[in-house]
Amino acid sequence: MSATAAAPAAVKVPAEVEKSIVKFVAEHGGSGTAVLQYIGEQGVRITLVGADGILGDRVVADLATAKAIVAKVDGLTETDEWNRELVSVVTPTASHWKKMAGWVARQTRFPKARNADLFAGA
Repeated sequence: MSATAAAPAAVKVPAEVEKSIVKFVAEHGGSGTAVLQYIGEQGVRITLVGADGILGDRVVADLATAKAIVAKVDGLTETDEWNRELVSVVTPTASHWKKMAGWVARQTRFPKARNADLFAGA
């Protein structure tokens, strides 16, 4: 590669994503771990685990943007996978479970399953 070859273009980090991750890290112990997970056409999910074990996440367009965000946020480290040590510190809040359930969490009455007759005698 020659000295005149262009360096890779700097990645533009979305300000609102960076701001929310900085706030998350500050509110949850001042440090955290980011697990970067490719989720197809939507981009890359940055799953955050705060020092206190609370979960958060943001989605960005690509892996380069995700890595740039991790590099810019003080106290945030990157990992490629969920390992035993990381999983053992995760402590989701009750509201997190409800948020992840989506519309199901707001139901007070569930319809009868369409295949209930198949399992009537089980």
